[in-house]
Amino acid sequence: MTAATPAQYFDAIYSDDDPFGYRERWYEARKRSLLLASLPAARFADAWEIGCSNGELTAALAPRCDRLLATDLSARAVALATSRTQGLAHVRARQARHPDDWPDGRFDLIVFSEVGYYLDAATLSRMAARLRASLRDGGVLVACHWLAPFREAPLSGRDVHRLLRRRLALPRLFAYADGDLRLEGWGGGGRSVAQRAGLR
Repeated sequence: MTAATPAQYFDAIYSDDDPFGYRERWYEARKRSLLLASLPAARFADAWEIGCSNGELTAALAPRCDRLLATDLSARAVALATSRTQGLAHVRARQARHPDDWPDGRFDLIVFSEVGYYLDAATLSRMAARLRASLRDGGVLVACHWLAPFREAPLSGRDVHRLLRRRLALPRLFAYADGDLRLEGWGGGGRSVAQRAGLR
């Protein structure tokens, strides 16, 4: 990603294999469960996780995907994600600086979690346009962000979701928010889970 937050920040934090406590904190385990439960299909053909960090969410997404691309700005994070998903031939972890580096093809699922607030508004706006163009017809984009402001982030989680709603201009499939996080999904042709299953 093109980060308003300096790349050196990410280089420094990944001196720790689990700098955000993805493996140990109930908050993180709960957030993963919320995100996975929100997905409107049991399985996706082609998925892309942006900001894969050390691969904990990547490993949880992998059983739901035929092919999964995981990207991160940090080379160390990519190495950790590669190790975490070792033996899963359908998962690829790659270092990339988005939106300058962009994968080929289109995706049925894009997961944009805990990334947006590291970008300035102009870069996030440009990225949102590219994300929409990278969704297949009926594809789903899921975003999840911490809401409390912190020094290293030029945007708040609320700012990120407001901008995404405006720039994606896609039907919102779901939204969840509490005092700590916001989780939203857009796209899917505007069809609910029950509609996709033919229940209504």
